[in-house]
Amino acid sequence: MPFKHTRIIRFQDTDAAGVLYFANLLAICHEAYEASLAASGIELKGFFRNPDAAIAIAHARVDFFAPLFCGDEVAIALTPTLLKAHTFEIDYRVFPTTASSEGAIGRALTKHVCIHPASRQKQPLAPEIMKWLLQWAE
Repeated sequence: MPFKHTRIIRFQDTDAAGVLYFANLLAICHEAYEASLAASGIELKGFFRNPDAAIAIAHARVDFFAPLFCGDEVAIALTPTLLKAHTFEIDYRVFPTTASSEGAIGRALTKHVCIHPASRQKQPLAPEIMKWLLQWAE
């Protein structure tokens, strides 16, 4: 079952045209990712400062289907998928929280690789991440 996270688009998220700046959708999706980790019982400070494992983002993609403006409230549905023993991707679907619009208004995808921080070599995902993947996967 996907993890759901809500967020209001803020003025600082928008560009000179008053719409959500494309890179900020990735930042908002990363907020949802962090919230899903915390909801799974993962302590964020230790996770992101782990000297034995780092989860690097190797690929990111963003698609917009409608503009988002300051004050819009969105729901992000996050679904992770295991690809290999050391790699997973997260599919993010962005929906308006109002009933006036049907379907996703944005989508993002991030691909993550577990590496050792010093050697930069790939390594298997930790059990806590495997648990997180199973909890929020479809």
